[in-house]
Amino acid sequence: MASSIGNEKSVNPVLRISQLDALELNKALEQLVWSQFTSCFHGFKPGVLTRFEPEVKAFLCLILWKFTIYSKNATVGQAILNIQYKNNLSQTEKYQPLSKHQKLWYLIFTVGGRWLEERCYDLFSNRQQQSFCKIKSYIGFGSGLLKLCGLVNFLVFLRKGTFATLTERILGIRSVFCKPQNVRQIGFEYMNRELLWHGFAEFLIYLLPLINVQKLKLKISSWCLPIAGLSNSENTLAAHCRECSLCGEWPTMPHTIGCPHVFCYYCIKSNFLFDMYFTCPKCGSEVHSLQPLKYKIEMTELHV
Repeated sequence: MASSIGNEKSVNPVLRISQLDALELNKALEQLVWSQFTSCFHGFKPGVLTRFEPEVKAFLCLILWKFTIYSKNATVGQAILNIQYKNNLSQTEKYQPLSKHQKLWYLIFTVGGRWLEERCYDLFSNRQQQSFCKIKSYIGFGSGLLKLCGLVNFLVFLRKGTFATLTERILGIRSVFCKPQNVRQIGFEYMNRELLWHGFAEFLIYLLPLINVQKLKLKISSWCLPIAGLSNSENTLAAHCRECSLCGEWPTMPHTIGCPHVFCYYCIKSNFLFDMYFTCPKCGSEVHSLQPLKYKIEMTELHV
């Protein structure tokens, strides 16, 4: 944006959450650009970019800096959120764009500092000489000190709401809104529907474990297929103990529960252990006592 237009604008402070969102958007953009760039080398030999990865990342960040900070006084994340940098070192309260020195030092601190940290780690990671070990320890101490200063700056930012990063505080650049923010008209219809649906889902999650599905299934089946409505052949089959009332197969170790119907021992025992109020699916009788069937069944009848 031209300085002649920017000088006429007043300063509009930026919310803390907006500044943090802009930083996250910048990180997401860098990761997206890097992933798109590396996808171009999938057909090459594996590890072809590993040796020059810090330089390639620095070059890509240089291109982003050229078309964002240098050209528009704002990063991509800030441009999305209607934010840009202001030269806070100027004495006037009107908007002042960043100077060329501030833009250049911003490039050195952000891109150059990251490249120096990554490249120095690669250079001194495999060096075992005493001088290199001292340099590596000094670099590690300086990196830890910068991170500590960044933490202190972030705590100050949470308190005052200005200079989200240490680079912004050192260079005296401040985030401001490009245009005054209007009152947002928020519709709560969608939110109400979501809250209602989540409440209903939580109610179902709480209610479903309390429902005895097996008993409900047997109850419905007893209503749909009452014992009075069975055919004569089915009644005869049940009376001659040739069919389990649960699985419908030849009863294994046949048992009764006090009604005329027969069950496999494992069928009736597992259902009764699962539900102490188990009832017969044919006639609805409760389990009074689990007794083995005394009626002798010839295995030859299985083939009749």
